[in-house]
Amino acid sequence: MLVPAKIILDHAFANSYAVGAFNVNNMEQVQAIIDAAAQTQSPVIIQVSRGALEYSRMTYLRNLIQAAAEEHPEIPVAMHLDHGNGLEVVKTAIDLGFTSVMIDGSLDETAKKPNTFEQNLAVTQAVLKYARPFGVTVEAELGTLGGIEDGVGSGHINVTDPDEAIEFIAKAPVDSLAIAIGTSHGAYKFSGECKLAYDVLEEIHSRLPEQPIVMHGSSSVPQELIAEINKYGGQMPNARGVDIEALQKAIPHGVAKINVDTDGRLAVTAAIRKVLVEHPEEFDPRKYLGAARDALTEVIALRMQQFGAAGNAPKINQIGLTEAKELYS
Repeated sequence: MLVPAKIILDHAFANSYAVGAFNVNNMEQVQAIIDAAAQTQSPVIIQVSRGALEYSRMTYLRNLIQAAAEEHPEIPVAMHLDHGNGLEVVKTAIDLGFTSVMIDGSLDETAKKPNTFEQNLAVTQAVLKYARPFGVTVEAELGTLGGIEDGVGSGHINVTDPDEAIEFIAKAPVDSLAIAIGTSHGAYKFSGECKLAYDVLEEIHSRLPEQPIVMHGSSSVPQELIAEINKYGGQMPNARGVDIEALQKAIPHGVAKINVDTDGRLAVTAAIRKVLVEHPEEFDPRKYLGAARDALTEVIALRMQQFGAAGNAPKINQIGLTEAKELYS
């Protein structure tokens, strides 16, 4: 059942687990995510980036996600816009029926540099004003992540300032706040040891004890998937992600949503490469896309278990989007 992300986030926050938010670009990815959620009985946030929205010509992914929610009405599903860069794309997503949107006012994408605090705040306030009457959940970002993926990112990490986080939430009370503590977009997050600014996370949580926090750029980049890709002709040396233990350590400090995209891409790519190398005669897309779907389901189900979301779907009070307007009254 489609619900506002706030329903899922509030339950995760109150019960000290994190919900996985997984990006999609096609039918097999949507099916893998909902299958994993059904297998583990986990609530889930299915996210669509601006690039994916354009790639799918707006309506296709929307309809696929709605189909997934219909296939498994027992699973709370939020349909989320990832990294919206302005009010217009947010309006488009809401018109399409998205139950959750992220406004990323942290970055001037044209100049590839951080926006000022005031610029970020202004666009976030505008999105809040527009989205609230629709009962749509709003996520914002403060600070910038490293790396660039799907056209998103500056390539530079700017760790979130706790003082700014306090002021930002006071002036723009979003439902969840994505902060920067050292994670990055893409498959090359660390050149050495995985290090996160837990002190920043802990301070923000201590000063905003009721605020759900989001971690972007949090794929773990499993080395067995990297090895599989490279074995079958890929070239991904030195790819490194966020250790699962590092993510689990963050959850008790207010992290209610963890974004995972790269891990899914790796699982899909590894499976497809293996099929095409081992069966060079194969030309039926169902053979390699089916294998990709199975591999992705396995990875996502594992993340749901690792984040503590498994078993929580039946516990969430499922309400409709129209009724959700009362959440913001």
